[in-house]
Parts: sequence; structure tokens; C-alpha cells
Amino acid sequence: MNCPIETQENAEFLLSYSARRLNPESTRILEAHMEICPACREFRDGQRALWEALDQWEARPVSPDFDRRLYRRIEEQEQMGWRARVFGPLRPMFLRPALPLAAMACLVLVAGFIIDEPGKLLSPARETQPVVRELEQVERTLDDMDMLRQFNLAPAAVDAERSRS
Repeated sequence: MNCPIETQENAEFLLSYSARRLNPESTRILEAHMEICPACREFRDGQRALWEALDQWEARPVSPDFDRRLYRRIEEQEQMGWRARVFGPLRPMFLRPALPLAAMACLVLVAGFIIDEPGKLLSPARETQPVVRELEQVERTLDDMDMLRQFNLAPAAVDAERSRS
């Protein structure tokens, strides 16, 4: 048998063995393999410890008024508006002291940037100069194109007069 842990082909055998659902022949083969494979033996021991802990665990009994409280909460949720249902879970977050402190830290950082370089953030004059240059360049280009168009029209008018005569 190939090692189920190393090949992942027979991994379901290990889980079935741990859950005590494996047939006797496969159980015998797997136990023989576990005698020589330390990884499978370690998996088996861990699964045994887990199953023993689960067997010993007992759930707390449900309170007698559980159903009544559950249905009351369901009705309360249904009667709430959509805003309360959407933003309700976020409400406790706003009450935490970390959020106002984080907002204050952001405000201090922004104020620091404004005080550090007030002209950069508040004065748009630096940004308008390249825009004005680009507009002037576009205007010159349009004038040049208009002048070239006039040169192209002049020979066409001369050719039209020659063909009429």
C-alpha cells in the first residue's frame, strides 16, 4: 500500500479508519502500514485523541425559553427598517474609542501636509501655467493648419480658372 499521507491517493482511508467506518480487510492493511509509517501513525494518534475528546464533550442543555427568545429576535429583525438591518451591525464599531483616535490622526496628518507646503495644496497657480502654455500651443497649431489649408486652396483655384479659359 502506498502511504496515504504522501500520495494523497488513499487519504479517505485514514479518515474512514479514524471514524471507525473502514471495512475489516482495509483496516488490517492500513494498520499493517501504520506499523512501518511514522507519519500515518502520528495522524492516527492525533485522530484518536480528537475522537476521544469529542466523545467526552457534552453540550450544554438548551434553556427552556430558547425558542421564545429566538422567535422574538426574528420578529424584531423583520420589523426593523432596511437601514437598521444594514447599518445595525456597524453601530458598535462607531462607539469604540479607536475610531475617533484614527480620525484625529488622519486630520493631524492632513493639517501637517497643508502647513508643510501650503502653496502646493492651496494655490492652483502652479498648475495653470502648463495649461496656458498648452492652450497657446494648440492655438498656434490651429493657425498653422489654417495657413496650410489656404495654400492648398490657392493652387486649386488657379487650376480651376485655367480649365475654364
